[in-house]
Amino acid sequence: MLAMLDAKCFHVLGAATTPPDVMISIPTPPGKAKSIEKPRECRIPRNPTTRKSFGWTREQKHDGKSTFLGEIKTEKQSLRKNAIWEWRRNGGSDDGIVNGSDVGVEGSLGSGSFTVRNVQTKRSTKWVAYGGCIPAILRALDSIEDLDEAFRPWEERLGNKERSIILKEQTRWERAMEIFGWFKKKGCFELNVIHYNIILRILGKAHQWRHLESLWDEMNEKGIVAINSTYGTLIDVYSKGGRREVALVWLGRMSKQGIEPDEVTMGIIIQMYKKVGEFHKAEDFFRRWSSRKSLKLRVDRTRRESKVPLSSRENICLSSHTYNTLIDTYGKAGQLQEASATFLQMLKEGITPTTVTFNTMIHINGNNGQLKEVDTLMRKMEELGCAPDTRTYNILISIYTKHNNVGVAGAYFRKMKHACLKPDLVSYRTLLYAYSIRRMVHEAEELVCEIDEGDLVIDEYTQSALLRMYIEAGMLEKSWLWFRRFHLEGHMSSECYSANIDAYGERGYISEAERVFLCCQEQRRQTVLQYNVMIKAYGIANNHDKACEIFDSMEGQGISPDKCSYNSIIQILAGADFPHRALPYLRKMQEMGLVKDCIPYCALISSFVKVGQLEIAEGLYGEMIQCNIQPDVVVYGVLINACADAGSVQEARGYVNAMKEAGLTGNNVIYNSLIKLYTKVGLLREAEETYRMAYVSEVGPDVFSSNCMIDLYSERSMVEQAEQIFDRMKHKGDANEFTYAMMLCMYKRIGRLEDALQIANQMRELGLLTDQLSYNNVLGLYVLDGRVKDMVGTFTEMIEAAIQPDDSTYKSLGHALMKYGVSKEAVGQLEVLAKKDAQSGVRAWISAISAVLDSNYDD
Repeated sequence: MLAMLDAKCFHVLGAATTPPDVMISIPTPPGKAKSIEKPRECRIPRNPTTRKSFGWTREQKHDGKSTFLGEIKTEKQSLRKNAIWEWRRNGGSDDGIVNGSDVGVEGSLGSGSFTVRNVQTKRSTKWVAYGGCIPAILRALDSIEDLDEAFRPWEERLGNKERSIILKEQTRWERAMEIFGWFKKKGCFELNVIHYNIILRILGKAHQWRHLESLWDEMNEKGIVAINSTYGTLIDVYSKGGRREVALVWLGRMSKQGIEPDEVTMGIIIQMYKKVGEFHKAEDFFRRWSSRKSLKLRVDRTRRESKVPLSSRENICLSSHTYNTLIDTYGKAGQLQEASATFLQMLKEGITPTTVTFNTMIHINGNNGQLKEVDTLMRKMEELGCAPDTRTYNILISIYTKHNNVGVAGAYFRKMKHACLKPDLVSYRTLLYAYSIRRMVHEAEELVCEIDEGDLVIDEYTQSALLRMYIEAGMLEKSWLWFRRFHLEGHMSSECYSANIDAYGERGYISEAERVFLCCQEQRRQTVLQYNVMIKAYGIANNHDKACEIFDSMEGQGISPDKCSYNSIIQILAGADFPHRALPYLRKMQEMGLVKDCIPYCALISSFVKVGQLEIAEGLYGEMIQCNIQPDVVVYGVLINACADAGSVQEARGYVNAMKEAGLTGNNVIYNSLIKLYTKVGLLREAEETYRMAYVSEVGPDVFSSNCMIDLYSERSMVEQAEQIFDRMKHKGDANEFTYAMMLCMYKRIGRLEDALQIANQMRELGLLTDQLSYNNVLGLYVLDGRVKDMVGTFTEMIEAAIQPDDSTYKSLGHALMKYGVSKEAVGQLEVLAKKDAQSGVRAWISAISAVLDSNYDD
């Protein structure tokens, strides 16, 4: 897609600067990114082709609105739009007020000319960047509680801009309201809609909804008319505050007032829909907005130039922030084509992509497996001089580890450091996890050394991952030293201890798991979590007594077993065929009111069925129904299968009907059980009906069900029906040795020996002669058709395969010998010898049939 683009048509970015809180989900860290052209020197080259100085004069009105009296002095229209976006989205408006945590204002306060530039996030540095009296005022407000005293030196000189900056720089909503009230109390200060916007945003970010609504009422009482940015602020804070429905109400109010959302407000609304996953609504809103915007542009142009037809197309010029938001929205919706089309439109409009844009596109393409496109995007970044930032490399590392290309991920990690970008914890964590699950111990340890040298903190998730790496690599001593390092620091959480116990327990290292458990006790961090994972560990090790012992000790330690504890001990005992030991735990679980689903009942019912105590299993089922605990399809499957084994058709039908009444649909397990039952008792119609249900199910009938149906049809010599199923199974590659053997028997029984011989040959070719039954069927066929040579060869092959002949085998061989003149008495002696001494008997049978073969084929 990008290979055809010409990078020469764009300004080369010497240093990509991006705000840290852009309105997409892949933010770029604050500050200037390093150039990738001379990474070793770590310098940020200046770009003489782009001036980032804005100058204009505005006529300030008392209602807070302003009018342009001049032009913005810039060489980049997109830069102007992006700057306006930043002022507006942080609570400012088009009067030049800047209200963002990472945007500073330089210049003469009160004039219409100033410079927008990125500043450090530290408050002191930021205040200095404002210039004039603002830093002194802010310091005074920080150190002096009394506002009259704090403002005294500047009280007569505070203008609209100063008041706006003072309000937005407050970190506590209470202090902001106090200062706002002081301005109102003085009476001599003009408070316009912009000041109210700032306070609305501060209150919304603090979730002070009652104060916010009171402020809105105050605006209405004073006749302060809400403008576009007011509604954008309200929609933004309510959406981010988790009150989307209220945000939509504000959008409705905005529409009723006839205010069309501008680009910034439109972006906020799209963000609102994107946040809750309503991507179609976001796309629909943008399309309707852009359609109205395009129509307005066409109308305005028609009024200016009467010759221009209204139907002519008018493109909307959007900022890079809007494009980034749209691209990210499409990406999260899984609409890769639309995201790519939006990116191309951005390039077509001459909007230079930022690092954020590329990060988003790389992330989207990488998540969709478009690794060639990722490479193309990286090359395009280099062509445009748009330097990757730490987030870019983190995305690349994540993408390539996800696609099992750890080598490329490691290369990007090294390239990041070569570009003088410092890897953050995300960089290390992603790569460490990739190394740990692949047991790349050496590489992982090198990264740990770097983390330690950089005084970074290893999080508990990474700690657990590396512990598992050492365990899986068989390095138990190192794993224990790794655990001890964090344990002795004394900061391990209860959850981290649990993860470490589980890591040892899952792999059967019970003594190590117990040692971690004791360490957790020493630190007084024990909760039900540690007991649960220890119960699980004992279950994996089949140490049922220990599992019961630690469960029973919980209450003595002041820890109450939870639902997981009871489910674990019940399933461990039930799975080990000890349902009677598990039953008391179910009763205790009931007393505690923790039985909310059928999981513990299912385990016990299955176990009682397995040990042959169907009556108790059925009693537990009845108990479930009485307690209003709905059985699931697994419970019904277990009971139906038990009925099938017992040949109890009526009971099985009862469970099937109960399952249907509960609104549950059958699965292959249940269909198999029913077909097995109906085949056993010879109910053809019921078997066919069940098989049809299995056939139209999502997964279709399995091999067992199909073989049962072939067997049922074979017994009834229903050749056509059997052949249909057989052909379907062969086509799908499902036909197994038993399938072929049943077809062979059917053809042999109805006298279609040629078809039977063809099946026998196919079984040989496919290597499906592996068990005693199959050999006996083939031997019987060769005897019936008089193929002595094939019979001898098959019997010899059977012996060489170490498959022991049985009475059926010798019966077929005896028929063949008598057919060629061997007496019945001689055959009987061979059978007696085989029973007394299997090995001697086999040799005698081979000798006898070989003699018959030699005499009949002697020239």
